[in-house]
Amino acid sequence: MTQIDLRLSVAPMMDWTDSSCRYLLRLISQHTRLYTEMVPAQALWHAGAERFLHHHPAENPVVLQLGGSDPKHLAYGASLAMEWGYDEVNLNVGCPSDRVQAGRFGACLMKEPEYVGELVQTMGAATSLPVTVKSRIGVDDTDSYEAFHRFADIMLKAGASALIVHARKAWLKGLSPKQNREVPPLRYDYVSAIKNALPALPIVLNGGIKTLEESLPWLETLDGVMIGRAAYHDPWILAAADSRIFGHQKDTELTRRAVAQGYRDYVLATRAPDVPISRFTRHLIGLYQGQPGAKTWRRMLSEGAAHKGAGIEVIDRAIDWMDQLEAKELDTIGMGDTSDHLERLVP
Repeated sequence: MTQIDLRLSVAPMMDWTDSSCRYLLRLISQHTRLYTEMVPAQALWHAGAERFLHHHPAENPVVLQLGGSDPKHLAYGASLAMEWGYDEVNLNVGCPSDRVQAGRFGACLMKEPEYVGELVQTMGAATSLPVTVKSRIGVDDTDSYEAFHRFADIMLKAGASALIVHARKAWLKGLSPKQNREVPPLRYDYVSAIKNALPALPIVLNGGIKTLEESLPWLETLDGVMIGRAAYHDPWILAAADSRIFGHQKDTELTRRAVAQGYRDYVLATRAPDVPISRFTRHLIGLYQGQPGAKTWRRMLSEGAAHKGAGIEVIDRAIDWMDQLEAKELDTIGMGDTSDHLERLVP
C-alpha cells in the first residue's frame, strides 16, 4: 500500500473544482491535496483525455477522481491518471445523484462491496499510483456499522491506499444531492470506530468540517480531513494550512492581494479568447470573504464578468479597487469610518 500525505484535502465538487479553481487554491496552500471534479471513466474511454485531464502542473499534488463501474473503463482511466501527471486516482462510490445512479456508479455501488473491491484491484493493476476510494458510511437501509465495516475491510484487502469517508449515509431516492449533504445525520462515531478496527487502512474524514481548527483534533486519531464547500466559498481558510497542518513555514507572508494577482496572471496566460471570463472570476469571488470591501469585490467580479466581451480587465478593476480601499482605510483609521462607508467608495 502506497503511503501518501492525506492530512488535509479539498473535496471533489462537480462544477466547482475545475483546473482554474485548483490553481487558485494552490496559490493559497502548497501542500493541501486537491481533487478534480468527478470524471466519468466512460467519457475518457469514448471522448479522449485532453478535455477532462489537462491541468496546470502547479496544481499538484492533485487527485483524479473517477466515476464508473466498468472495469475496463476504470482501468483505462487509472492508466491515464499517471500519464497525465496526477498523483493519485480515486474511485467515487459516494455520489447519490440520479444521473450517476443511472450509470451504475457512485453511492449505489456501496450495495455491491465485493464488486467495488474487484474494481479497486483492477485499477491498481493498471497504474503505479495510489488508488483510493471515497464513500459514504452506507446507503438507504444498508447503514449499520457492521455493513460499513465489511465494506471498509474489503477495500483494505483489495489494496486501497485510503478510504475517504463522507460520514453520512446516502438516500438513493427521495433526497436531492444537496439534501444528501445535509439531511442524513453525521456519524463520526462510525469513522472513528472503523479506524480503530482497521488501523492498517488510512482513513480520511469528510462531512461537516469547515475550518482548520475543526480539523486539527481529528488528525490525532485519523489520517486526514477533507474540507468541502467551505473551502470554495472562503478559500482563505486554507491560508494557514501549510504551517498549521503540514509544518511548513512560508518564506514571505501570504496576502490576498498576492493571490489575486497571481491568479490574474494565470488567467491572462491560460484563457482562450472564446472562453468567458466568468469561468475564471467565479472562483475568485470568495477570496475576500469576511473582509472590508468583500461585498463590492464580489459584485465587481460577478457583474463585470456578465458583460459581453468582458476580459481580464474585470479582475484588474477589482484588484485596483481593493488597493484603493486598503489605502483609504489606512488613511482614515481613527476617523470613525466604518466598513459600510468604505463599501460606498466604489466608483
